[in-house]
Amino acid sequence: MRYLNGLLSGITWLNERLGRWFVAYLVFVMFFLLLIEVVARYVLAAPTIWATELTQMIFGAYIMLSGGYLLVHRRHVSVDIFYSRFSPRTRAATDIATSVFFFIFMLVLLKEGWTMAEEAISTLETSHSAWNPPIWPLKLLVPIGALLLLLQGIVKLVQDVRTFFAGAPAAAERLQAEEGEA
Repeated sequence: MRYLNGLLSGITWLNERLGRWFVAYLVFVMFFLLLIEVVARYVLAAPTIWATELTQMIFGAYIMLSGGYLLVHRRHVSVDIFYSRFSPRTRAATDIATSVFFFIFMLVLLKEGWTMAEEAISTLETSHSAWNPPIWPLKLLVPIGALLLLLQGIVKLVQDVRTFFAGAPAAAERLQAEEGEA
């Protein structure tokens, strides 16, 4: 059980650190790039050919790499009309039942994302724009992000199972508290 807890904590630690210490700062990079483009276009009357496309690429990386972090903090979109009124045990049971759909989707995304990334890497795919940057690294982020989210989904499922059988969120909350201290 100790090894399982260590593995679950390691996955959560990875998603937490990646989200908090890397992905979060991509917003500032995108802001800066768009600011450069606005100044170049409207002040200098010399728009760039790269700033908007690079911002879109960074936004794609932001989206793909933030999924695991969002799941750690339970920030994915959900319908709370009834769910928030459920007991912790009922919420855990609901999450366990609906996790089937999550895992099916994530496995398909992982498989198809890897196929797409593999093809892009083999051809060293570029964007075919005037700037023509390589996009294969971005396509590689699809299966990486899917894997991180899938692993965090496994962590959440284990927490939900513990909560369901313990009858209270004690195990899940204790694991969350340990993550906050780390």
